[in-house]
Amino acid sequence: MLLSFSAEELENVALVGDKVLIKPRTEQEKTKSGLLLPAGLQSNEPIYAGYVVKAGPGYPIPALNDADEPWRNKQDEVKYLPLQPRVGDLAVYLQNSTWEIEFNGEKYLIVPHTAILLLVQNNDFR
Repeated sequence: MLLSFSAEELENVALVGDKVLIKPRTEQEKTKSGLLLPAGLQSNEPIYAGYVVKAGPGYPIPALNDADEPWRNKQDEVKYLPLQPRVGDLAVYLQNSTWEIEFNGEKYLIVPHTAILLLVQNNDFR
């Protein structure tokens, strides 16, 4: 199922929890030896690769309320354990765990952090 959104900016998109937004890498049309691949052949592959566009805040960690500090604000402040993927990293992920969306006419995938198998980190963005 393909969800389609038409929003102004990708910066307005906020991912929840351990989700990562990935722009799929363009599929190869030829093999290394020069043979043309038929359309849809790679859609049956279980492992894909793409570039990280955004990452969610991470895994929520419950706030600890200390009884010894009555002056502290008792409001539950949720903290997050951050995710490994960063913007610009090349991620290798399991295809069957993804959700496909279309945003301003471009295809993106929402991938849970647990479905990412490998990261090729891009130090240019850090």
